[in-house]
Amino acid sequence: MSARSWSTPLRHVRTLVRPGFPNPVNESSARLVAAGAVLQSIVYLVVRQWWVLVPLAFGFAARVIAGPRFSPLGRLVTEVITPRLRVDHRFVPGPPKRFAQGVGLVFSAGALAAHLAGAPHVAIVLIAGLTVAASLEALFALCLGCIAFRRLMAWGVIPADVCESCNDVRAHLAARSRELSQV
Repeated sequence: MSARSWSTPLRHVRTLVRPGFPNPVNESSARLVAAGAVLQSIVYLVVRQWWVLVPLAFGFAARVIAGPRFSPLGRLVTEVITPRLRVDHRFVPGPPKRFAQGVGLVFSAGALAAHLAGAPHVAIVLIAGLTVAASLEALFALCLGCIAFRRLMAWGVIPADVCESCNDVRAHLAARSRELSQV
């Protein structure tokens, strides 16, 4: 067999395992994923079992690393639910949403660690905070992690080139709209 026949399937594998996060992000998908995180968080607050936090933390980790690609909730939302919605989809910059997923990871993994370390009250406080933040995103498209991201950019903690489109959202959305109209 030629080298080319072996490399062609590998190209698809590289695409699958390539870390990355979508930019821009469909706001409808982000809100639905947040709603899923709210549901998972409420389940933990009701049953207070550590194992409920495992898929929650895994989902956040998967979305931070590769967007919805390895997140069961992310895949369900982006491939099944969002395409069936009959709404005008709004696209927003990806880096702030990725930062917000990272914050969710810190809260959920912190809660898991606290619960396993014998501090379930700390876990409850962390998950309650996560529930509030994810509820604001799901219900009102108010992303607290995104607000923190923009503040950190304004203070120079996060370099401006991490999210140039955050500074000029209109230009980014216009460019994305042109791309979609050509498809």
